[in-house]
Amino acid sequence: MLNTEVSDNPIQSLSVIGLGYIGLPTAAMFASTGLKTIGVDISARAVEAVNGGRAHIEEGNLDELVERCVGSGLLTATMSPVETDAYIIAVPTPVGHDENRSPDVSYVQAAGRSIAPTLRPGCLIILESTSPVGTTGMLSKLLAELRPDLKFPHESGDEADVCIAYCPERIIPGQMLKELVENDRIIGGMSPRCAERAGALYRRFVRGVCHFTTDRTAEMVKLTENSFRDVNIAFANELSMICESLDVDVWKVIEFANRHPRVSILNPGAGVGGHCIAVDPWFIVSSAPETARLIRMARTVNDAKPEHVLAQVDRHCENGAVEKIACLGLTYKPDVDDFRESPALSIAASLSNRYPGKVVCCDPFAEALGKDEAARLGLVFESTESVLQSADMIVVLVPHSAFKAFPAPSGKLILDPVGFWR
Repeated sequence: MLNTEVSDNPIQSLSVIGLGYIGLPTAAMFASTGLKTIGVDISARAVEAVNGGRAHIEEGNLDELVERCVGSGLLTATMSPVETDAYIIAVPTPVGHDENRSPDVSYVQAAGRSIAPTLRPGCLIILESTSPVGTTGMLSKLLAELRPDLKFPHESGDEADVCIAYCPERIIPGQMLKELVENDRIIGGMSPRCAERAGALYRRFVRGVCHFTTDRTAEMVKLTENSFRDVNIAFANELSMICESLDVDVWKVIEFANRHPRVSILNPGAGVGGHCIAVDPWFIVSSAPETARLIRMARTVNDAKPEHVLAQVDRHCENGAVEKIACLGLTYKPDVDDFRESPALSIAASLSNRYPGKVVCCDPFAEALGKDEAARLGLVFESTESVLQSADMIVVLVPHSAFKAFPAPSGKLILDPVGFWR
């Protein structure tokens, strides 16, 4: 059990490096507690939006919170790091395209290089970016090379001049502000003192329990959470394809199987997307390619589901009877404006390429995709009412709540891998 009595000076200023889906809500939440918070991002658009009192992403009451915090002078944004007492790094960690989809930690390294000149004794650095095991230690070593005048915890432990911890985010789009406050946090310190200082910072607003551990354990916890979900989704997706080949209703199979007291099968879909579940398992595969066999296979199954949906569409289009195809929902999950790693977006773009002039799309969050990106992908958007009336084939890819007002149209060919109109 770690001692939670923190002897270091209190944190009076904080920099959040990266103002994306995680960084901006986190920065606003800390500012709302009265902590002087500076958001740092390489995007001029994001910085200008925040300094104008606006959130550049769609997320519940985030716009209102940003406006309030900026108005009070507690939240500002800049494109270059400044000296503060603490730093939270919340930058992307994408995967590559090699066999094991090796993680790209260059953004974390770039963030470390950017803050290195501003560090001083007593600073606290927290990495929140989802990262392969060992990334926090790598960051500590990188900073030690850049600042040989300071002691870092990979060598000096509790005697380090700068404390470093890994504290993964555990929030979901659409509920970010609520879950930032209510969810438990895993506090992975590179030493007990590092963990204590990080925990003290999060307790400014976290009502959930702060669980203390090491940085490497915390890194693995985050990857494990999303890999667990990916494996279970893969079971549901594979089951849906098996049932289709056997001419069995997968939704009835799942409904009845889940009446067993120890069975809880998830719903299948058109694939797996987003910045977490579709990416994080590859970090484990890359670190342990010989032993992460089930995790790799789950990724393979889920990555193959969009191609299965495309094959279904192709079979129905073989005779040329389909004149217009409507794709309903393109974000990576229902009721969010996030298109990252979206299998639905990939399916719609592929169909637009295969059947030029025959594909129309509908998504209540189309504006977040942007006209330029839509044009690049060859996507044409129309209203839900319009596409349901004019299309011969309806492909339901994301079950947005906005679609619930529309019953399944009669006389249409409907492909519904998400079970929206089941």
